[in-house]
Amino acid sequence: MRNSKLVTLEEAIRKSGLKDGMTISFHHHFRGGDKVVNMVVAKLAEMGFKNLHLAASSLSDVHAPLIEHIKNGVITKISTSGLRGELANEISHGLMKEPVIFRSHGGRGSAIATGDLHIDVAFLGASSADELGNACGYSRSENAKSICGSLGYALPDARYADHVVVITDDLVAYPNVPKSISAADVESVVVVDSVGDSSKISAGAIRDSKNPRDILLAKTAAKVVINSGYFEDGFSIQTGTGGASLAVVKYIRESMLEKGIKASFALGGITAHMVKLHEEGLIGRLIDVQSFDKVAAESIKNDPFHQEVSAVEYASGVHQGSAVHALDIVILSALEVDVNFNVNVLVGSDGIIRGAIGGHQDTAADSALSIIVCPLLRGRIPCVVPKVTTLITPGKSVDVVVTEYGIAVNPGRPEVAERLKAAGLKVVDIHDLAAKATSIIGTPDALPFGDKVVGIVYNRDGKVLDEIKNIVE
Repeated sequence: MRNSKLVTLEEAIRKSGLKDGMTISFHHHFRGGDKVVNMVVAKLAEMGFKNLHLAASSLSDVHAPLIEHIKNGVITKISTSGLRGELANEISHGLMKEPVIFRSHGGRGSAIATGDLHIDVAFLGASSADELGNACGYSRSENAKSICGSLGYALPDARYADHVVVITDDLVAYPNVPKSISAADVESVVVVDSVGDSSKISAGAIRDSKNPRDILLAKTAAKVVINSGYFEDGFSIQTGTGGASLAVVKYIRESMLEKGIKASFALGGITAHMVKLHEEGLIGRLIDVQSFDKVAAESIKNDPFHQEVSAVEYASGVHQGSAVHALDIVILSALEVDVNFNVNVLVGSDGIIRGAIGGHQDTAADSALSIIVCPLLRGRIPCVVPKVTTLITPGKSVDVVVTEYGIAVNPGRPEVAERLKAAGLKVVDIHDLAAKATSIIGTPDALPFGDKVVGIVYNRDGKVLDEIKNIVE
């Protein structure tokens, strides 16, 4: 092709003008199946780059090879929504000189759009692309290898980065339409054997639980939704990660059919459950920032009412048109909730980073009703505590906490509490839940935190919420 942008990965890097100390970015739509981050950083190490800032929408277990690149000085700074696995463990123990910057998905989108997070070179994996760089997270060719669906978290990078490299394993004929990333924003196209394993999109936090306790929690949360006062024709909904919160959709379906109630739209990470309700006519539109499984990834390819949305349009707190401003109900999970309704979804009870902020802050803040679903205990670990280990979502944004021992309602939402009580649901004081957890397992020992700051948590408005200290063992 006359204007082809096809080059090798090394040529793309040289062409980008990347220098030591600059910022590179990646998206995480392939989740546990991502192959782009490790591939690119290995090439950068081979080429001798140092002191790079890696700004990913999130990082997971699969990115353990970054440990060696941090030790060797290739990567000296990280910005992300989350960390998991061995990489998170090493960072929690003080691997990096500089603390990791944690932002929500909406906060990251806003920071990129406003220039607070400036990206020099974006390396964006795509399921298909043509020679000029029109790219998307699915493919209509016979050679499709890796599909991820929405590229919502890559879109701010594509729009605002100084230089964009699209990496694909399915080069298709020009023009690749419909497209998510426009050729107008792309400088180079690199073809590789594989950008990701689609079977691992739903790995990790995204799971359809068969745990009886999760099912009980999901059924209880569904009753909260149905009796909240917001379960009316035309309502909108989002569910977060975690088996119980994801499963709520299955249990409100029956009431939607029975009462003739339809949702106007479902938002956020879209699952097979959401797709099913949409196809049944119970949800009018799907607004998808991240496809949580292959069913959703296929749906966005074929259904004009299943639309991709960028992280900025999804959850920015500073852009008036972001979709979360129109969200009625969000159902979220938590590692910990405290007696002031503050939530932790990032740091485990052992002080190790093992999660992600995601859209938690964003949706809790802007939705009309935010519901947190979590057990009172996970094994011998309390989930309702006097004070969260790390503050991620402020309690003023949290309306209801659902546990198997009862439902706590934020004192700022007395009308919601009255509706749930009138429906015969067990509404309890959150202090009583924390006391119940303590009575069962006792008071946990203080965590062995050191003095080194290994992470800084930002709120979606760009202000620091909390610091994460290193664990000393």
